[in-house]
Amino acid sequence: MHNKTSMIALTTTAIAAAFTAQSAQAETFSLKPSIDARLRYENVDQPTTDADAVTMRMRPGITLSTKSGFSALVEAEATLAIDDGYTAFPGTFTPASIGFSHQRRAGYSVVSDPENIELNRAQIQYKTKTFTLTGGRQRINLDDQRFVGSVGWRQNEQTFDAVRAEATLGPISLDGTYSWSQRTIFGVDAGSRQAYSGGFVFLGAGASLGPVKLKAFSYLLDFDAKEPVKATSTQTYGARATSTFKLSPKASLNLMASYARQYDYELNPGDYSVDYIAAEAGLSYDIWTLTAGYELLGGDITPKGRVAFQTPMATLHKFNGWADLFLNTPTSATGTGLEDIYAGVAVKPKVKSLAGLNAAVVWHSFKSDVGNFKYGQEWDAQIGFKPTKSLTLLAKYADYDAKGFLKFPGDVDTSKFWLQLEYAL
Repeated sequence: MHNKTSMIALTTTAIAAAFTAQSAQAETFSLKPSIDARLRYENVDQPTTDADAVTMRMRPGITLSTKSGFSALVEAEATLAIDDGYTAFPGTFTPASIGFSHQRRAGYSVVSDPENIELNRAQIQYKTKTFTLTGGRQRINLDDQRFVGSVGWRQNEQTFDAVRAEATLGPISLDGTYSWSQRTIFGVDAGSRQAYSGGFVFLGAGASLGPVKLKAFSYLLDFDAKEPVKATSTQTYGARATSTFKLSPKASLNLMASYARQYDYELNPGDYSVDYIAAEAGLSYDIWTLTAGYELLGGDITPKGRVAFQTPMATLHKFNGWADLFLNTPTSATGTGLEDIYAGVAVKPKVKSLAGLNAAVVWHSFKSDVGNFKYGQEWDAQIGFKPTKSLTLLAKYADYDAKGFLKFPGDVDTSKFWLQLEYAL
């Protein structure tokens, strides 16, 4: 691991040296400040607990750029709990795993927005029309973020200490990342959950074939032996296809299909392989969009125990319902794996007094892969608009109804409501 870290440090140093040399020659600099502020109220209602959280997140940053294509970015992040009637850390963890944090409050439901102050991003980048190289602590969002994402919905962002290279060669795109640290959303009071170290490789190769975009990918997650999640190390290989067909001046058909296979890897004690399947179709006409889809995170029963397809570095809130009941794919005797059938409608009315007005309603039906047990169903809805170019207002609601006779841990009726104001410049 020390050799890997040294290699990355040398690479980042080389980028920094090149940046300094090129900047001296170019003699043209630009400084651009940025700010992202978000005020949010979140309510959680469950049978035995509830929560009310009012949190404020500030994310100030500054970017130095040169005409030669080099840039340097530094960004901080701070989250304050104005109303702390919630527990910030999900799951059952020992005091050693989360510290003796005042943010773990018994008797409350979970809202995963802990108070936190951190260095969110610190990166150096070189960019041309066909090539980008980025080194340092950075935001990484791959494809639809099903496997790797920044978890942008939560107040504290997930970032990675990594080196990433992206290249475009005609219709071919290549994307490769080596990361040695996953900086989670849980912050400074989360103990060992603040960040996970290891060797993480994200590889992708894409091509455009007419209206169809194809992407092959692989994700190798090798957590270090000291990490409490080392047994979840996995290797995943798959492909994804997307396409948009224009049906008329006002109508279009959007299609997506994806398949992947996941295996145990490195310190994972299992011996298994499980499938991932996703398919979605969307029909848009004028201001309306209808969407229907299916997603399978496969499960299996092996001699060493129950397993299921997991995506621990994804932006999980985007998938399987906004109530966040399935952040971990179930692996219990009363539910292993997940099948999600969903449908929704979205609209973007053209109202001059409410710029950017949008609304959506989505329905989900969940059941297990192994045993075909019914988990429950969920309704999600949201409405938002932009009073100004920099300001966004959002109201959002999720209601999960646990229907199954056999339940996985945490499978309870859950409703959540959010009211959010965000300013970004």
